[in-house]
Amino acid sequence: MLRFRPQRSALAAAGALTALTAFAGTGPVQAAAPAPAGQLLVAPPAPALQAPPAAPAAGSPTVSPAAPFGHVPANSDYQCAPGNLCALVWDPSAGDYKIFYLYSCARYSLGGWNGQGFYADNQTGGTRSYFYDANGGVLKSFTPDGGANHTQDWTPVWSIRNC
Repeated sequence: MLRFRPQRSALAAAGALTALTAFAGTGPVQAAAPAPAGQLLVAPPAPALQAPPAAPAAGSPTVSPAAPFGHVPANSDYQCAPGNLCALVWDPSAGDYKIFYLYSCARYSLGGWNGQGFYADNQTGGTRSYFYDANGGVLKSFTPDGGANHTQDWTPVWSIRNC
């Protein structure tokens, strides 16, 4: 079932505005999505239909602050470059997975993240990452493992800190 989270709408809008500002060249920006390198991974199958066809179209998942991202078709190969925590979330507006390359150390607020996805932690130096719930409680804490694919239900995750 698709869940609407009004609390995230302001974060999603801020994330979208941040992304537009970054790409407009108004200040220093992080490089575009890193060139694929490292272990070859495979995106999961497309999720089952989560909302009736008559439901309004869902928006694309976002992070704030903005981070480089790309799109990966279901069951397709993708790579997570060294130094990144890569998170794949289903993008209902595109009909594929949206992959975020979380390289810069930050706590990323998530907008529109629902259902099953994946993450790969290919960071270096023993960095510890955290997934947080709506109340700021830690749901998961982990260190890099060379970029192995991990299944993740994104519905309870409201923010990620990659350092």
